[in-house]
Amino acid sequence: MQISLWRLFTSFLKIGAFTFGGGYAMIPLFEREFVHRYKYIKEEEFHDILVICQSLPGVIAVNFAVYIGTTLRGKKGALASGIGVTLPSFIIIMVIAAFLYQYVTHEAVVAIFQGVRVAVVVLIFSAGVKFLKQNLHFRGIFLAFLTFTLIAVFYVHPFFVIGLLGILGYLIYIVGEVNNHADDNA
Repeated sequence: MQISLWRLFTSFLKIGAFTFGGGYAMIPLFEREFVHRYKYIKEEEFHDILVICQSLPGVIAVNFAVYIGTTLRGKKGALASGIGVTLPSFIIIMVIAAFLYQYVTHEAVVAIFQGVRVAVVVLIFSAGVKFLKQNLHFRGIFLAFLTFTLIAVFYVHPFFVIGLLGILGYLIYIVGEVNNHADDNA
């Protein structure tokens, strides 16, 4: 069954409207909506899309929306998804700019955003834990440790780390293919 453009738009609109904390906080909601609830995308494909969207420049939520929209419904799906995920933020920013800016230092507003910040950290952490569980093998742990070390200890720019790990991942794949081919010939 093909998803309608309206359902695609409203799914992303709902996620965009009720998620604070940006794109990484939306990842578990994207997965719940498109993998588990409607089963339009398989879980393995979803994680591949995640890796691709993290590698692209721009806002990850928009990258996800456009990629999923394109995958499910082509160019019209990309447009519906992209508008759906960005429209709530656009409207919220306009309302804040027009009416609420004067209250930004009010104690109640500050307290609300402190609470929201905690929820956002938990959402991002849960996405990371789930992704780590699915890649919990020696290579995944080694690559995660290498990434952390290069960025946090040696301050290597993430752009270079992504490039390096992409090349390393490709080399690991090639070595695996060579070994598989050698095993088949033995």
